[in-house]
Amino acid sequence: MPLSDSAAATTAAAAQLPADLVASAVAALARADALLVTAGAGMGVDSGLPDFRGTDGFWRAYPALRHERFEFHEIASPHAFRARATLAWGFYGHRLALYRATEPHAGFSILRRWIDAMPNGGVVLTSNVDGQFQKAGFDPARIVEIHGSIHAMQCLRPCSDDTWEAAPFVPDVNEATCRLVGDMPRCPHCGGLARPNILMFGDTGWLGARYDAQERALEDWLARAGRVAVVEIGAGTAIPTVRLLSERLGADVIRINAREAHARRADVIGLKGGALATLRALDAAWQRA
Repeated sequence: MPLSDSAAATTAAAAQLPADLVASAVAALARADALLVTAGAGMGVDSGLPDFRGTDGFWRAYPALRHERFEFHEIASPHAFRARATLAWGFYGHRLALYRATEPHAGFSILRRWIDAMPNGGVVLTSNVDGQFQKAGFDPARIVEIHGSIHAMQCLRPCSDDTWEAAPFVPDVNEATCRLVGDMPRCPHCGGLARPNILMFGDTGWLGARYDAQERALEDWLARAGRVAVVEIGAGTAIPTVRLLSERLGADVIRINAREAHARRADVIGLKGGALATLRALDAAWQRA
């Protein structure tokens, strides 16, 4: 019987992964009391999301911003909302609509099953603002969003410490110009311009209290989790926050990365490959063990 596409992809991925590293990863998962999943932009690529790798990668995803000569760090800033509000909200409005429409790939379900198999469960720590882990059914109380969430808003000024859900906002974006069509979101308190509740570049006005609480909950969990295995997926070196946290927090670290699987720690298990295919290959190996 011919293999299905997913089975064929798993077989191909497994063939490319060094057998000793796969065995080490499975052993790390088997001896863990708890699982910490850490994720960067590479986690969403198999769901069809862009990872904005490099300026060219960003401009391929948003060609209108190439015409404007806007790089990612320039549009992803509070200054852009002050100086070019319709363009900034066009960019973030398009992303919000994209994330709402995107279905998480099957790798999310594998990670959920691994967490459920752990004696002390698991937690997700992600630099992604897309809400894909919540959409995939992970417990929101066990998710740490270190850069905030596009699904929440705050005042641009800000006039208060309040944040609110972005759900009522349905963005209409002219994709040719990357500009928002229609009314921009407003602060319900002062009437000023609103912005996503995301940590941006050069950001001194981000309201991060809800995420500080998430990090405190993570620290409390780590104190009673026992031996923690970290599965890090798609976290790059350009902004290495997730990679550094993985190496600090995990007794065993399994790093899945399509381009940058290396590590400073010699005992980190680096697996070069995409998120979905590598997770499937590891899952199959763990089930055989």
